[in-house]
Amino acid sequence: MKTQLKKYIILTVVASMAFSSCKKYLDKLPDDQLTEEQVFTRYDKVNQLVTDLYAKAKTANAPMTWFADFSTAGITDEAEATNVGNNAANSFNTGDWNTTNLPGSRGQYWNDLYAGIRKANVILAGVERYHTPDNPVNPGDLQKRIGETYFMRAYLHYLVLRIYGEAPYLDYVVDVNQSMEFKRESAQAVGDKIVQDAQEAFNRLPADWSSNDFGRVDKGACLGLIAITRWTLAAPLWNGASKYGYTGNRVFENDYAYNAARWAAARDAAKAVLDLKNEAGSQRFSLYQKYSDQDFNDSGNQNTSGSTVYTRLWQMYYDMDAFKTEAVWFVTKDKYEGWYGDVYPPSRGGSSRQQPVQEQVDEYEYIAPDGYGYPIYASRAKDDGYDDANPYRSVKRDPRFYRDIIYHGAPFRNGANNPSTVNTASGADKINASNATKTGYYLRKYLQEAWNKNGSLRISAPPIWRLPDFIYIYAEAVNELDGPNAEIYHLINQVRARSFMAPMPPETMNNQELMREYIKRERRVEFFYENKRAFDTRLYLEPTSDSEISKEHQFRSAGADDNERSQQYWAKGYGPYPKNQRMINGMRPVEDPNGKIEVDGKKYRMERFFVESRVFTAPKHYLFPLMNTELQQSPTLIQNPGW
Repeated sequence: MKTQLKKYIILTVVASMAFSSCKKYLDKLPDDQLTEEQVFTRYDKVNQLVTDLYAKAKTANAPMTWFADFSTAGITDEAEATNVGNNAANSFNTGDWNTTNLPGSRGQYWNDLYAGIRKANVILAGVERYHTPDNPVNPGDLQKRIGETYFMRAYLHYLVLRIYGEAPYLDYVVDVNQSMEFKRESAQAVGDKIVQDAQEAFNRLPADWSSNDFGRVDKGACLGLIAITRWTLAAPLWNGASKYGYTGNRVFENDYAYNAARWAAARDAAKAVLDLKNEAGSQRFSLYQKYSDQDFNDSGNQNTSGSTVYTRLWQMYYDMDAFKTEAVWFVTKDKYEGWYGDVYPPSRGGSSRQQPVQEQVDEYEYIAPDGYGYPIYASRAKDDGYDDANPYRSVKRDPRFYRDIIYHGAPFRNGANNPSTVNTASGADKINASNATKTGYYLRKYLQEAWNKNGSLRISAPPIWRLPDFIYIYAEAVNELDGPNAEIYHLINQVRARSFMAPMPPETMNNQELMREYIKRERRVEFFYENKRAFDTRLYLEPTSDSEISKEHQFRSAGADDNERSQQYWAKGYGPYPKNQRMINGMRPVEDPNGKIEVDGKKYRMERFFVESRVFTAPKHYLFPLMNTELQQSPTLIQNPGW
């Protein structure tokens, strides 16, 4: 780290905005040869530095392109990834990531995160030293730029906390003449400082912005950062980890015994987001509600889904009204429209580079005859009509399923109001054909099916945090502290109703464990492919929890080989596949004259099959490693457990 910080301190302002307390002037800028004083005594130059900091924050956590080309879904039980993007996702799945190489770098790892933190510190120190004047055209802007910089410093530290855990919190400009021996702080201490900086930002920023500035950090984003941080520290990884089979030895391990007060802090922080008012005194955030249950057309005004995907579910990731009312923090223009070509099925000219897996598909509930939603692995599912040989239409699944997943027999694109069906049994889309799916599924979420993959548009979806994040955090915290109640039952059902999904059964109001199960399943379904699952499974220590270890043992003993195990595990009613991140499964069509699924004149039944084993070693893979070069430069930065 010492070498990296020294390197950046001597770079130009445009390249790195370096500033050192021991230096009178910045290095000269290549364009107009401005000195440090000339930069920080001009509002317009400081404004540009803050704009550059936004760009840094974007590359540090772009949901759809966390691995340069794709999200983290492919390293989880959400999706299978191909070998594009330098094979980044598969390198993680095979355990081929280490202290000399972290695949898929695009600004999300230690060096780049601290480079962004340093930039924020440079701005804050420079403004204070040179008493930067306010914007003469719009007085008050300087304080807003300062508030945004405090937010960015806190946000980048949160990203460090999310994947590295214990870390230094740098709230000052590193002096090149000072010792470069940095020491980690406990996760709780880092979290407290994130909250402090976010509160500083909150005090300087508006509750919302006018249209010209929409998308900048506001009070809601600050409260969102506080809530996400408090929830992170309340989750098992940092709050009672030993109860979940965690055997690591982190530097501040004694600080992570279970403490209910952490859930109380998460509850209160999430409630602050839900209760926030805008500048006019109205509710700042609300769920996107445009379009009715009779609307199925996509952006090209075509019903390309055979009336299975509601317009609201198409548009919630594109309509500006959705971003204005529901997005708490987002980055703009994350991916080109050409991304569609990356994920379309081969028959539509695509290369299917991220493919949903059965573990994710099984989490989408069905709507039972009694009007409530239940998992397809519930004991009552068969009696309610669920048939695993016809899993997509034997019962009506959560509408989010039909929006997110392309399956065998799914109506998809092609033809004005007359979509054709996808065939994973033969043709270009057949399982394991060239560029085709390995799992039996194709990704549908975010696809505007009326668009072409010509690169003429850039996509902002999905937001980093949406209102449901904080509804779930609040509900979970209440449930953990006091058990379920009617308030959180109705809050969660509001999110479900927005997606035209049936409510949770009433018994969730009286059963803490059942409510916990529903909340976690809601997170998986609502946030599928939104860059959360990779971190959630770590926060909840799922790979070492007793329940998931038991399921893994059941799976291994369910049959003679992996395919038989995949089928028998389900047939024996063991429930969802283990959430251990050590396997993925799929579903394939099998020709059968008695099959209930008809595609291209043939009848099929569906059959589960094993796709691949993966490597996830605990506690090693719960946290990312520091590079050896960092430890060599600053030995006080102790390596994470297992590396």
